[in-house]
Amino acid sequence: MEPTRAAFGAWSGGLFMHFGEKIEEKRMESLMHSAYDQGVRTFMTADVYGLGAADTMVGNCLASLDRDTYCLAGAVGHDFRAERDGPRGYPRFTNPRLRKPSEYRDYLFKATEESLERCKTDYFDLLMLHNPDYIGYSSDVVWNAMQELREKGFTKKIGIAPGPANGFTLDIIMCFERFGALVDWAMIILNPFEPWPGNLLLDAAEKEDVSLITRVLDFGGIFHDDVKPGHNFPSGDHRVYRPKGWVEMGCEKLDKLRELGEKHNLSMLQLAAVWNFNQKMVKSVVPTLIQESEDNPYTKSIEDKLSEVANIPDIKLTEEELEFIFNVGNNKGCMALKGGNPNYEGDPVDDGWPMNPELQEIANKWGIVPEKDMVIAH
Repeated sequence: MEPTRAAFGAWSGGLFMHFGEKIEEKRMESLMHSAYDQGVRTFMTADVYGLGAADTMVGNCLASLDRDTYCLAGAVGHDFRAERDGPRGYPRFTNPRLRKPSEYRDYLFKATEESLERCKTDYFDLLMLHNPDYIGYSSDVVWNAMQELREKGFTKKIGIAPGPANGFTLDIIMCFERFGALVDWAMIILNPFEPWPGNLLLDAAEKEDVSLITRVLDFGGIFHDDVKPGHNFPSGDHRVYRPKGWVEMGCEKLDKLRELGEKHNLSMLQLAAVWNFNQKMVKSVVPTLIQESEDNPYTKSIEDKLSEVANIPDIKLTEEELEFIFNVGNNKGCMALKGGNPNYEGDPVDDGWPMNPELQEIANKWGIVPEKDMVIAH
C-alpha cells in the first residue's frame, strides 16, 4: 500500500519526541484508530524512537486492524545500542568506529527484523534509511542491502529520511542520482515558512521519480494556530532550541495568510498542507500532532488537529497565490544547514561534512551556488 495523502507519525503526542504535553498510550491508541477511520491510513515509526518503544506502541495500537488496509512505514539507521553522542544522538550504523562496510548488510537486516517484530508484522510497506551520514547517502553497499530487503519481502518500497535538522540538500540529490532507480520515497522538511532548502531538490526528485513525504508541516505548532506570542513551552520541549523570536515571527507571518485560508475555507494547517501538495512530487504530509497545555487559552485538542489533517481538500493554488505564500514565508539563509556545506570546517561527523568535488559537480548541474544558496545569511 502506498502512503496516503496524510500520514500519522509515532513521534506525535509527546511520547517519544518532546513536543508539548505527553499524552498517555491509551489516548494514542484511540487517536491512531481515529486516524484510520478518517482515512489517515499511513503510520510512520522509527526504531530509535524510545529505543524501540515507538515500534512496540505502533504494533500494539494497530494489532486489531487488517494489515492490508493500512500503510506501515519504518526507519532504521541509528545504532542505539552504541554509546550516545550527547546532543547529536546515537551514531549512524555506518560510523567507521562501529563497523566495516562488509557488516552493513547484516546490521540492516537485523535492525529491520527486530523493528518488524516489535511492530507485530512481517513486512513494511515503506522502509527508509533514517538520518544517514555521508556514507549512508553514497554507499553502494548500503543501498544494495536496502534493495535486498525489498527483494526478500521485508518491505515493499524503500526510501530515505534525512535529518534530524534541515539541510543535506546536495547529499539528497546525490543519492537520488546514484540510486534513483531504487529509491521510491524521501521524507524532507517542507512547509510554507520553511520552503528553503527543500525547494532546491524538488526538480531532482521529479527527474528521478522520487515521491516526497513532507514533515514539520506545522512549523513547530504555528500552523496548528494555538502557539501564540508568550507561549509557555514545557521543560525539554524541542522547540525551546529554536531561535529567539521564532513564535512572534511565525504568528506575524501566519496572520498574513489568514485571508487566503478563509478564501479557500481552510484552516491554517490545511493551507500549509495544500501549499505542500502544490509542490513537485509531494504525495504525502505528516505533521507533528502536538497537545499544548490546557492552561493555554488557544489550545486545540490533538483530536481536533487530527481531523484537520484527515480532511485536506485537493486544491490547485494559482501561481499568484503560490508566489504570495512564498514571499511571506521565504526563509532562505535563515540557518546553518547540515550535511555537505561550504562553511563546514573540521572532520566529518554524523550530521555534517565538508563539500567535495562530487557535491560541487551536483550543485553546478542543478544551478545551485553553495556559497550563496546554502549558507546562513542572517
